[in-house]
Amino acid sequence: MWQRLLRNGSELTTDRGETIEILYPGRPNDGQGADFRDAVITTVGGLLKGDIEIHVRSSDWRAHQHHHNPIYNRVILHVVWRQNSPIMTRLQNGGMVPTLVLCKHPAGENNPSSDWLYHQPAPNKSCSRSWDSSAPHRAVECLESQGDKRFLIKASRFKADIAQYGPGQTLYQGIMGALGYAKNKLPFLELARRLPLPNLEVMALKKTTAEGCLTMLQALLLGTAGLLPSQQQATHPEDAFGDRSATTLEKQWASFNLSQAMPTDGWDTFRVRPANHPVRRITAISHLVLRYRKTGLLTEMLNLVHHTPPGKGYRQLEAGLMVTGLGSSIQMLSPLLGKARAADIVVNVLLPFTFAWGRLNSQRGLKKKSLELYKSYPRLVTNSVEQHMLSQLGFNSRLVDSARRQQGLIHTYNTLCTQGKCHGCPLSTVNYPSLRPGITSKPKSSVLPA
Repeated sequence: MWQRLLRNGSELTTDRGETIEILYPGRPNDGQGADFRDAVITTVGGLLKGDIEIHVRSSDWRAHQHHHNPIYNRVILHVVWRQNSPIMTRLQNGGMVPTLVLCKHPAGENNPSSDWLYHQPAPNKSCSRSWDSSAPHRAVECLESQGDKRFLIKASRFKADIAQYGPGQTLYQGIMGALGYAKNKLPFLELARRLPLPNLEVMALKKTTAEGCLTMLQALLLGTAGLLPSQQQATHPEDAFGDRSATTLEKQWASFNLSQAMPTDGWDTFRVRPANHPVRRITAISHLVLRYRKTGLLTEMLNLVHHTPPGKGYRQLEAGLMVTGLGSSIQMLSPLLGKARAADIVVNVLLPFTFAWGRLNSQRGLKKKSLELYKSYPRLVTNSVEQHMLSQLGFNSRLVDSARRQQGLIHTYNTLCTQGKCHGCPLSTVNYPSLRPGITSKPKSSVLPA
């Protein structure tokens, strides 16, 4: 009912008698916490953005102990089929959340699976009907324009970070954040702050052998992260430590006499695939520091982009970031940093960073090359946000056949869908220009500043 009916302007009444309007029902959550993320509703108090939790009975909130779990503090609405308890929905932080009872809605008075519920159209046009499928080139123009905006925003942020942290540390932080995905981005950034790249590179140069350097880097990184076996109770993937033994790393970490490790409960491993475990990703960054220790990560990455040929040169960029381990005898379940994750880092970090670096240092050639590579970059592995947006918009996946267009979907989701700005969506003007007076149905082509 929540996804099919209660959306696009439906006005409903909560258990408190307050009228609410659903602007955006959110997307299904594939991690810990509430059932739907990033929903937008309006109440008498104004616009609310957050999560939606769904239950059959209102008493399930307390039965599932959500009132003791801080993860559910993002919830803005508790949606239930029936209310069987007078107790109001309370968050762990003491806040109160309104409850929406669906069985009182006209569609659910008799049966939630009735034909009326599943086949009656929604009050307003859904976004899957808001673009002209007979003119896909217009949707493509919109997606590429949105993708270019996302690229420029990233480049602007990197430009500001370079001024604050320096170029090498900024690139390093970008890579570390990308290794953490959405769930562990903040812990990875904290680790990058505690162990800055210049410090790691200086230490790496002091080691005469690659073997000793790698052991030192991995022990320092994993120990500071609080992810060595002696620091936590959780089990690790079978090949979590790559080509180092846990015993070797523990001995090396003990020799540092360091006690300032990050709290282990800050890492989220819920439903994280073994190949994406933080231990493996941290091990991967140690290999990159070792690989480029003579000239430095920054110099090597700038040279990599500068010398990458157009067309299928993107494979060269990915190869510069991929990590499979040292030694042909190492048997791993998967690379420490494979092609898919390397491609994500190239598109989301490396290219916007080098674009910003080129702009700061008046290197027009590097800036132009970064933009050309971005615009021609092939499709990345589909993530959950993109899958949700394809379903929302009713797009065929073949329409979104480049990284640039995928970035456009993500930018649309972040800046419009999750902000309740449906009527300001450029995709909705493709078929319904009257929603935005003065704007033609054909969006302007994306123009990036020189």
